[in-house]
Amino acid sequence: MHSSRSDSRAGRLDALLGRADAQLGATVERLVSAHHRRRLTARGRLSALEPPDDGLWTTAEPPPRDGNSIEVMIDGEDALARMQDALQRAKSSVLVAGWHVTPAFRLRRRGPMLRELLSELAQRVEVRVLLWAGAPLPLFRPSRSDVRAACESLRRGSRIAVGLDSRERPLHCHHEKAIVVDDRTAFVGGIDLTYLGGDRLDSSEHPARGTLGWHDAASVIEGPLVVDVGAHLRLRWHEVTGEALERPDGPAPQGRTAAQLVRTVPERIYDAVPDGEFGILEAYVRALRSAERFIYLESQFLWSPELVAILAAKLRRPTSDEFRVVLLLPANANNGEDNTRGQLAFLVEADAGAGRLLACTLYQEGGRDQVYVHAKIGIVDDRWLTIGSANLNEHSLFNDTELNVITCDGDLARGTRIRLWREHLQHKDVEGEPHEVIDRLWKPIAEEQLARRLRGETPTHRLARLPHVSRRSRRLLGPLDSLLVDG
Repeated sequence: MHSSRSDSRAGRLDALLGRADAQLGATVERLVSAHHRRRLTARGRLSALEPPDDGLWTTAEPPPRDGNSIEVMIDGEDALARMQDALQRAKSSVLVAGWHVTPAFRLRRRGPMLRELLSELAQRVEVRVLLWAGAPLPLFRPSRSDVRAACESLRRGSRIAVGLDSRERPLHCHHEKAIVVDDRTAFVGGIDLTYLGGDRLDSSEHPARGTLGWHDAASVIEGPLVVDVGAHLRLRWHEVTGEALERPDGPAPQGRTAAQLVRTVPERIYDAVPDGEFGILEAYVRALRSAERFIYLESQFLWSPELVAILAAKLRRPTSDEFRVVLLLPANANNGEDNTRGQLAFLVEADAGAGRLLACTLYQEGGRDQVYVHAKIGIVDDRWLTIGSANLNEHSLFNDTELNVITCDGDLARGTRIRLWREHLQHKDVEGEPHEVIDRLWKPIAEEQLARRLRGETPTHRLARLPHVSRRSRRLLGPLDSLLVDG
């Protein structure tokens, strides 16, 4: 009897703390959102948060470009090898922008180290590497000393030019991952050329490897859009180093895909963009609001109250019974150091048991080690696709520099979704109506595998449902982490 009363008191206390946490978290979210609204309004950028209902292209600069060839490379083994091949074929110039690089990083397991690769290139072409200068306080990595060491290693005995960008907002960073080769080929995506945080060289089979697995993606671009990628990197290079680089003539059309480069550039960071650019925010707002059939998102974080509010509204008032939202997130955000899933519990409430929401994660083949979801991909109704460096958090939408590509090429959007779903579901037959595939494969596999893991049984599939909560517990950690955590 005494034990029963103690359990009851503990349950009431837990419920009370949960309600207090949810209320405090909701208050913090409202304050953060109001602050961002004031920022955008003051700079004449509120349209990024409240765009008109006039299509999926953003009003941000640069505008959409026709005549591109865009290929989505899934996972590091294929994407990094493609980057190495393009770099080794360079004839005139190489521009690299990254959150961090490891000089000893290898783009192939048995390939040359990054420093060797770039140093050899620099003997015959101009090679410039633009890096975030690192965290000013040694509370986060890479620290300033980490980056200085990498910079010295790249420069030593080579002709590699390195620029360190310290013009960040406090507690924020330069998060882009982009490469431009000869102003003819560009890579824009989520893959960092570093070992910091995890080994990016994972295959789409994600075999058990005894270390953290890694799921990521990048786009390979040829055509007029390459000029926009190069122009942005040149802008940053000039702001950081003072060296003005000549802007080349644009390449001829290479395909039939219309696409737009969208950016996050905070205000008052660069003289050339004094009011900032918030095109990634605008792109997601437009696309998510337009959704009629399904939304599929892969992200390292889901901590943006602005975007979650749109998702919640869609779940409360779906366009049809077939509407679905599928989220692929890490089992443990921030490389396994934090198990906060941000706004997920809020979406569970909005779904209200209707079964339209499914949040999943990945593990290595036959094991319990996670595959860290680092990809930043959005697909809506098989008619809109984005891929890039931006997570669905306040860092990426308001405070870090980021680069994404968006396209309304339906064939590319659907083809990318099919490839991703075949990988994650380990099933070839995923080409039916999205809601049918979700109900027939995603849900049963994810639920069964979560149950097996909770029972301590050996998993038989890489996919599993995230064990999210039914109430908004630990709600406060989402908005706090969204202000403090990068990756």
